[in-house]
Amino acid sequence: MKSAVETLNPTRVRLTVEVPFEELKPSLDAAYKKINQQVTVKGFRQGKIPARVIDQRFGRGAVLEEAVNDALPKFYTEAVNEGELNVLGQPEVDITELKDGELLTFTAEVDIRPALEIPDYSGIEVEVDAVEVSDEDIDKSVEQLRDRFASTTPVERAAEDGDVLTVDLEAKVDGEVLEDGVAQGVSYTIGSGELLDGIDDAVKGLKAGETGTFTSELKGGSAAGKEAEVKVDVTAVAARELPALDDDFAQLASEFDTLEELRADSAKRLAQMKKYDQATQAQEKVLDELLKLVEVPMPEKLLADEIETRKHNLVNHQLGQMGLDLAKYLEIQGKTEEEFDAETKEQAEKGIKTQFILDELVNKEKLNVSQEELTEHLMRRAQSSGMSPDQFAQAVVEGGQVPMLVGEVARGKALAVVVEAATVKDTNGEVVDLDDEDETAETVEASEAESTDAEKAEKTEG
Repeated sequence: MKSAVETLNPTRVRLTVEVPFEELKPSLDAAYKKINQQVTVKGFRQGKIPARVIDQRFGRGAVLEEAVNDALPKFYTEAVNEGELNVLGQPEVDITELKDGELLTFTAEVDIRPALEIPDYSGIEVEVDAVEVSDEDIDKSVEQLRDRFASTTPVERAAEDGDVLTVDLEAKVDGEVLEDGVAQGVSYTIGSGELLDGIDDAVKGLKAGETGTFTSELKGGSAAGKEAEVKVDVTAVAARELPALDDDFAQLASEFDTLEELRADSAKRLAQMKKYDQATQAQEKVLDELLKLVEVPMPEKLLADEIETRKHNLVNHQLGQMGLDLAKYLEIQGKTEEEFDAETKEQAEKGIKTQFILDELVNKEKLNVSQEELTEHLMRRAQSSGMSPDQFAQAVVEGGQVPMLVGEVARGKALAVVVEAATVKDTNGEVVDLDDEDETAETVEASEAESTDAEKAEKTEG
């Protein structure tokens, strides 16, 4: 077999492959055997029909077609390996010559990963928010904890802001009660914003046993997005009472003996959260600066597939679960379809560029993924997916997704290398020491590139 590679553009090549006919013999033998098992000829036992009889009765062309279809993947893969190509997706194959007994020639056009030059990235500088915890932040944190320990007491007065009501709801659209528009015994805190818009004004001033009505756009269900007339029956009113902010509360709500100790712990936890947010911000900004440094030719088909995948996931999974279609979603977002398409394309391009650049860095920096690192990443992914680690691991193995997870971890490590080389300062001008960036790197990288089809495309190269 001989092969030659013609570069069509930085992301696409054409392979020309010549195969001497003797190299097709194993596939020809397999073709005769397969046809033997599928047909019957009077006078011959099934599976024992001579090749010349098959040629006479069914045509040599049918045998050649079967043999070529069997052989093409093998010869294509050999040509890819011989050319040391990093291909993406399935090739477009064209048989240009087939001379029985002499030669098979075919071409294969396929997208490839572009060759990238990673420049010196040590000069990257970014600014992030300073880690500062104010008394107001601590007050808010303690107040949120206090709110969790609030008690309720039934009252006979009219409902006020902050009261907890028990209500029955009935929604009508065009005068008809919806099958899924009736709910009873619903608990609702006035001012929480947890139910329908307009309910607060409808129930304020009502006592138990009284009824109010209001009009609201339904957020979910069979009539999501439609205006509905909603009747709300108040069956009970209860006042919320917050515990006093004292040492007794600290002992009730935590392992601490005093309110002062509780506030100190809140300050510590808030600082840790802000430190994590700061690291995430640093990763995002460093990544953006890195993307500016590298010119990445974009494989057109890969980009088109990625855009389609993102739109499909949004429409059929995320919006579908909320009972919305794309038109209603765009109306809520205040976007035109053209703006949505432009944003989706921009996000897809960024995701693909991120993956290509970080993969190149993995090779350049010779980064490896240990079993421990892969296990830790798998645990985090399992947690975010709502599955147990064992269930998630089984799904990953059965789906052949282990290499994809390894790639995610490796790219996270590559981004951490860039961040370590960059200068990160906070808004106070202080240099930030990011000592927990590895885990954050995976989070940031995954948000940009996890859903791209580049890795999936590479898996189909054979």
